[in-house]
Amino acid sequence: MSVNLGFAHASNDFLIAALLIYSLAVIAFAGDYAFGRPRRTAAAKAAVPAVAQLATVGGGSSASDSASDSSGGDQVAAPPAPPAAPAPRVGAFRAIGEAGPWIRAAVGFSALGALAHLIAVVTRGLAVHRAPWGNMYEFITALTCVAAIFFCYIVVRYRAWALGVFVMGAVVLALGLAETLIYTAAGPLVPALQSYWLSIHVTAMTLSTGIFFVAAVLGIMYLVAERYRKRVAAGKAEPGNGLIARIPSAAQLDKLTYRTVIFGFPVWTFGVIAGAIWADQAWGRYWGWDPVETWAFITWVIYAAYLHARATAGWRGARAHYIQLLGFASLVTNMLIVQVFITGMHSYAGVSG
Repeated sequence: MSVNLGFAHASNDFLIAALLIYSLAVIAFAGDYAFGRPRRTAAAKAAVPAVAQLATVGGGSSASDSASDSSGGDQVAAPPAPPAAPAPRVGAFRAIGEAGPWIRAAVGFSALGALAHLIAVVTRGLAVHRAPWGNMYEFITALTCVAAIFFCYIVVRYRAWALGVFVMGAVVLALGLAETLIYTAAGPLVPALQSYWLSIHVTAMTLSTGIFFVAAVLGIMYLVAERYRKRVAAGKAEPGNGLIARIPSAAQLDKLTYRTVIFGFPVWTFGVIAGAIWADQAWGRYWGWDPVETWAFITWVIYAAYLHARATAGWRGARAHYIQLLGFASLVTNMLIVQVFITGMHSYAGVSG
């Protein structure tokens, strides 16, 4: 079928619009760092007087009890005050509404950019009458769309907008490189890819890669936060100062990264299995140690090792995150080097087309 040029031009326009809106979101997230209040630091400082007050109350009771005992009186010690009830959890959307103006603008731009990005991917598919990830350009635009949408979910679910400048900045960088270096005009698929398995296998790989993209950014931020924590513990840095004070703690980043990889790993596993089934239908064998197949399996092994290491007490922390980042490096190597420069059965990147 011929390419629908109207949808193709609309896809390009929406993608450029998404890139510009994402850039505004990054600026707004950065504006919160520059001009917003350090909410986590302020909350930590507010907790100190409360703890001191509780300690003072306890100390006063002990002193009066000692005085009563020394005077020989029969006074009965006052019962301890009941613990304060935990503050009610504020809904995620309400929390965003009560955040500063920079955060509200950044989250709004992120959601609007993700919508424009999704429309760009859909219209690209309508233009070529197939799933819109038949070459490297389409694959990267689709996976960055998944990454942006998944990050919007994290913002709503976990209020992790402090990470927006890093995640959305990485999305802008990847999408900008795709638009400038590997842009491929809308066109038909090569005969080997004209199968319904494209919508199954490559969709799973696109979704999982977008999720792993977010996990990699979170992992890098964890290493930064953990290094800062160690410097504070060693007295080489002051707590609550600088840019690092505004991002979530290392423990929070560790948990969020782990949950993100857990979400993406089964999707990647399904994608590898679906690829093997497609290979059997297309080439008559489930596995032939093609370079792309081999690197996909290596990536699966590394992420499986990360999940095993994260579940083992002795390999938590930075060492586990190095494994996770090694897995993403393997994924990127497969996507940008193996598929582009190494000839094999999967040489469909279309970068030189």
